[in-house]
Amino acid sequence: MMMHMTFYWGKDALILFSGWPGTRTEMYVLALVFVFLLAFLVEWLSGCRLIRKDAGRVGAGLIQTAMHGVRAGLAYMVMLAVMSFNGGVFLAAVAGHAVGFLVFGSRVFKKDDDGVGLDGGDYRHRRAGGLRSDLPPISC
Repeated sequence: MMMHMTFYWGKDALILFSGWPGTRTEMYVLALVFVFLLAFLVEWLSGCRLIRKDAGRVGAGLIQTAMHGVRAGLAYMVMLAVMSFNGGVFLAAVAGHAVGFLVFGSRVFKKDDDGVGLDGGDYRHRRAGGLRSDLPPISC
């Protein structure tokens, strides 16, 4: 199978692993769903609250570190999948990030918070006394 160096459309792709998804349409659709879910999980980890407020500093720090490592690994897997240069994979990754942000990061599903501070800035990841989500936002 040939490695593409430009974006292309088609189900015959090589994504993440040698020989996967191959030439079967069903496997290509499964690969797209997998990439979508990876991107969705990156957004979930960016906005989730798993650490209890009464957790000790060391324990909370270790959990945050593990969560950061998992989020970075998933984000790199999405990046490697997009590097297949398949148009469908690219769209699945962008859609996964967008839907994940809509569900976990935007104000659409927030009941008690308008997300805007007194200065007009977005403080989605900040709150009085610490972080609003367990992990800071991904920044370049």
